[in-house]
Amino acid sequence: MTWTTEAGLGTLDPRALASLTTLAKQHVPKGTPLFHPGDAARGFVVVLSGRIEVFLTGPTGREILLYAVEPGQSCVQTTLGLLGGEDYTGEAITATDCELVLIPKPLFLALMESAAGFRAFVFQAFATRMQSMMHLLERVAFQRVESRLASVLLELSKGSEVHATHAELATRIGSAREVISRRLDAMAKRGLVATDRGLVRITDPAALRRMADSEND
Repeated sequence: MTWTTEAGLGTLDPRALASLTTLAKQHVPKGTPLFHPGDAARGFVVVLSGRIEVFLTGPTGREILLYAVEPGQSCVQTTLGLLGGEDYTGEAITATDCELVLIPKPLFLALMESAAGFRAFVFQAFATRMQSMMHLLERVAFQRVESRLASVLLELSKGSEVHATHAELATRIGSAREVISRRLDAMAKRGLVATDRGLVRITDPAALRRMADSEND
């Protein structure tokens, strides 16, 4: 199976497929930076396996996780950079070992112009990503910190344990480490969780789920 078939591009016209199948897969280890603020987009990344996380850092140094890129998904900052010439404002780091293919900018632009199937692939992924970005904005703007924290704890839990620091949890929900520490202390007093260094143990998942489902500000 070629990487184009893995990525859902196997139905492109033969000429477009021929230009893509010459590109080699790249194995990128966990923790590798892929771009930084101010960098120009070099090409369109197709993720075949693994997870890339894209962060935005504010003037105070506080970070927020904008989105993650997994197989079948796209990086909105890269698409904007390639089509609009904008430099990156965020930073991307591989959260796991990744296998990916980089479509160089000249080939990407040529395919966008000449291959309708490739354009549809890019714009569908872009639209899906923009929808998830809107959901993030809605959560940060209108959902209580407790609800967002409960959601991310349930999302990250393996069994009943979440291995993450308070700073990492804050980055994921767009809050501050001190706020997360206070909210976790309050949850612990209510018997919802138990905390240790770098570990949160969920002790009442049903109550945590009700808190996650609450959207009242």
